[in-house]
Amino acid sequence: MTSQFGDSTRCVRAGRPDAARPGEPFLAGPVFAAPYHLDPVAGPQPGVDGYGRTDNATWRGLEAAIGELEGGECVAFPSGMAAVSAALLTQLRPGDTLVLPSDGYFLARAFAQESLPGVKVEFVPTAGPYPSFDGVRLVLLETPANPGLDVCDIAALADRARRAGALLAVDNTTATPLGQRPLELGADLVVASASKALTGHSDLILGYACATSPELAAELRTWRARTGGVPGPFEAWLAHRSLGTLDLRLARQSENAAAVAELLAARPEVGSVRWPGREYDPAYEVASRQMRRIPGVVTFTLPSKAHVDAFLTASRLIAAATSFGGLHTTADRRAQWGDDAPEGLVRLSCGVEDTADLLADVAAALDATATQ
Repeated sequence: MTSQFGDSTRCVRAGRPDAARPGEPFLAGPVFAAPYHLDPVAGPQPGVDGYGRTDNATWRGLEAAIGELEGGECVAFPSGMAAVSAALLTQLRPGDTLVLPSDGYFLARAFAQESLPGVKVEFVPTAGPYPSFDGVRLVLLETPANPGLDVCDIAALADRARRAGALLAVDNTTATPLGQRPLELGADLVVASASKALTGHSDLILGYACATSPELAAELRTWRARTGGVPGPFEAWLAHRSLGTLDLRLARQSENAAAVAELLAARPEVGSVRWPGREYDPAYEVASRQMRRIPGVVTFTLPSKAHVDAFLTASRLIAAATSFGGLHTTADRRAQWGDDAPEGLVRLSCGVEDTADLLADVAAALDATATQ
């Protein structure tokens, strides 16, 4: 798919044949196969599917689609954490140094500390300041950070990493490739959970990694085949099906987030409202020049757990859920997961409801916390 098309067109057409064939569906159904027929004389042949742990046409369709949107070669995994762990385990050896965001996804931090023996792990806030990358093997960024929504300058950090001989990877889960394209900004790798806004229907678990280097992509594919960390074909098909509405979903989610952030900022019981698209947000300056679209996630703080409980109980439109990026507006009190967050910190993921309805519901739910 060439780059002259807009976001919606690319999302609808990505990973699909350029020319339609009469009698064939818009998106072929998932290929369910463990073994495939082999040539009875020649045996397995290059480019012909042989065994389901290494080859599946449905994966390839999804990978082609995500690769077009991210601007690199995509390798699909069964979850975002599987993609993150594959990137770390293929690129790091004992004696190497890894730089991670101290405010990023807590399971990625836990994995790095507990499952990379001999690797030195340094934690840095997403907003910086960043140390020298001399002697560092891999820098993993998460921008916007989850759940705090700080943003860092990918291009500047990619340049620093390159000059120091380090690889730079970016977790693009919150932004999605329509929000920012880290590979174009100089990153070597992109990792992401496709379970969130990318697919957006809250009906699958999936992840991926993308690279511009064929060598890096090949290492990830080899790792996936050898460890068996493969995605299911039905999940891959669901993901590819969902990409067609990505631009439409993100547009409404971002519109809702902008309105909700302004409402929250005007409420006296609400503290520390964060949304990178808001002019008063600390991340606004970097986000406004780096990001093509601000995601539909807003983070804010209520005075206590009791306030959050009352808010969620009173709401008619907001579901309590730990994932984000779906069609339905959800909220998650992050401290309940042992994350290093204030008791009243809420990550609100705006869905695609009518903006007026969502604002009225949020206001009414906040009013219900007045007695807490």
